[in-house]
Amino acid sequence: MSKLEIRSPLPGTFYRSSSPDAPPFKADGDTVSNNEVVGVIEVMKTFHEITAGVSGRNIVFLADNEEPVMAGQVIAEVEE
Repeated sequence: MSKLEIRSPLPGTFYRSSSPDAPPFKADGDTVSNNEVVGVIEVMKTFHEITAGVSGRNIVFLADNEEPVMAGQVIAEVEE
């Protein structure tokens, strides 16, 4: 079974939820579809939604919540 990568489109801080008291958009093990939001990237106090861009199951996040990420960095993987 192959793994599909979800990459950060921008450098910034990665968040798994829309606010500190909100549940994560997705939890490890969830199924995702192409247009589903899996997190947000904060760049200079502006938040950009990250959509999966792939469809699959059993998502595993490789970037932690509030972790600084670089553009192109793999933030999660899903099974095809």
